[in-house]
Amino acid sequence: MKRANPPPHLPFLRQASPIAFPPSTPTLSPTPSPLPAPLISIADEMTQNESALGLGNLLKPLDANASNGHAEARSEQQQQLAQAQGQAPASSAQDPLSLILAGMGDLQKEIARLHVRMDDMERNGSPAASPAMRPHALARAISTRSFRGGESRSRPSSPDKTSSGNAPAHVNALARSSNALSQPAPLLATPPDLGLWCVVPAGGAGTRLWPLSRESYPKFLLDLVGRGRTLLQSTWDRLLPLAGADRMIIVTGTAHVGGVSDQLPELLPDNVLAEPSPKESMAAIGLAAAVLARRDPDAVLGSFAADHIISGRDAFESAVKEAVVVANAGYLVTIGIAPSYPSTGFGYIKLGELLAQKTRFVDPQTSEGPYTAEGSSKLDPAKAPNARRVTEFKEKPDARTASAYLSTGDYRWNGGMFVVKAKILLELLSSSMPALHAGLMEIANAWETSSRMEVLGRVWPTLDKIAIDHAIAEPAAKAGRVAVVPATFGWDDVGDFSSLADLLPAEKGEARVLGDQKLVITENQAGGIIVPASGRTIACLGVDDVVVVDCEDALLITTRARAQDVKKIVARTKKNFPALC
Repeated sequence: MKRANPPPHLPFLRQASPIAFPPSTPTLSPTPSPLPAPLISIADEMTQNESALGLGNLLKPLDANASNGHAEARSEQQQQLAQAQGQAPASSAQDPLSLILAGMGDLQKEIARLHVRMDDMERNGSPAASPAMRPHALARAISTRSFRGGESRSRPSSPDKTSSGNAPAHVNALARSSNALSQPAPLLATPPDLGLWCVVPAGGAGTRLWPLSRESYPKFLLDLVGRGRTLLQSTWDRLLPLAGADRMIIVTGTAHVGGVSDQLPELLPDNVLAEPSPKESMAAIGLAAAVLARRDPDAVLGSFAADHIISGRDAFESAVKEAVVVANAGYLVTIGIAPSYPSTGFGYIKLGELLAQKTRFVDPQTSEGPYTAEGSSKLDPAKAPNARRVTEFKEKPDARTASAYLSTGDYRWNGGMFVVKAKILLELLSSSMPALHAGLMEIANAWETSSRMEVLGRVWPTLDKIAIDHAIAEPAAKAGRVAVVPATFGWDDVGDFSSLADLLPAEKGEARVLGDQKLVITENQAGGIIVPASGRTIACLGVDDVVVVDCEDALLITTRARAQDVKKIVARTKKNFPALC
């Protein structure tokens, strides 16, 4: 796989590490195995067909020395439970075979569950579930889980190793200076079966965050807030409890496939959809929907950007679960963010009546319905008490209009999050943009065949470049087919250095610093953001709300008020110094 080749300018932002496995697969003893014969057969088949991801990697994390403290913590819990029940504490030293046997029950259940899903896929004609491909698919899916003492968990990242070796120089520099510890991916139980597939469009150069974000190493691959996880990894962590690793799809550019795979080692190879060139969100999400509809015709698709920051995880999960309920009733659902100030940088959603008051889809012009075979009769008001109809989408307003929106209480920020059945999305796209729909379906039909690259190379350049809002959301809203779940969690798209400054900690009246605080000297300076990514000392005197981003090969100086205009500088820089962009 071709890895990203980022520019040599960024040593600063901490990135969380990929999973660190032992260097070699353990050699199984030739002595008679205590494992059940059917399981040995399945394991042998997986190992033969997928040696890099088969049973060998499944067994590696079972080594007590490689469990990063989780086995010790579990042993302590078991001893406490035994003492509470009046039993003798079990020995904390467990040999690998005991750990393997303790997890075999869950392993067998997992294999059975995967076989059931593969049976469904095979009945629907998916080539990925054919008898020849089944061992590969099972091995890939099982390799994303660890089985310790009867529990199935997502594997954690190693907390003591970073993956910044291929990063630009300023990424590595901030990594060395960051006070944040590299955080492992969370340990998770099996997620609830919502029928949800999470699609993460990971694209865009993030030009308003130049020179930190570059075309070759965009902002979603960076940790911009010092939490030890990049924006992409944080998005993965947030969605994993809702879908599970095997239902996570990343759509990214071919140049970023290597970087995405490095940062998300649990991501299944078949769930990375590579775009030959940027085409905006409709083509990316539409491609995922078209491919997904072939794998799982009843799938509910949730689209969540790779580079947003969200706080309030419980509120986020609650909103997504309610959106899934509404999507199953046939709506295109968006999640509306409660505005905290009159922003001119976001689009807005105007709220309509509660869906609990509606009985079916109604065409406002013909007063006829329902629109689809699904109908809204499936909508249980008790499970979607907050969902409303979307009256209309509003473009980014001026300051006066934004203030008027907030005063009414009837508007929400458009965070670009959509939840919808894959087949409903394709139906809406076919109605509003039939040529784009036809092109995506042609690509999807060839996706799991040997002609994928030929079809992709021929059809992709002909597709329209348009956002999902304009392509289907706005037309569908006029027809009464779009719903919104108002949400209360914190949200920011980290669109420029002014919004980034608000996310960083600072003493009262002091500038925010992303990187080594010791390299920044200020006097009578407040409100700005300084990024000492080159290792040079930066001194600021009497300049409020300044933005200073110092990389080894580029220096940006502006103000927070002009943060949205950084893209203009990038456009001019690209003409004379394209390698810097």
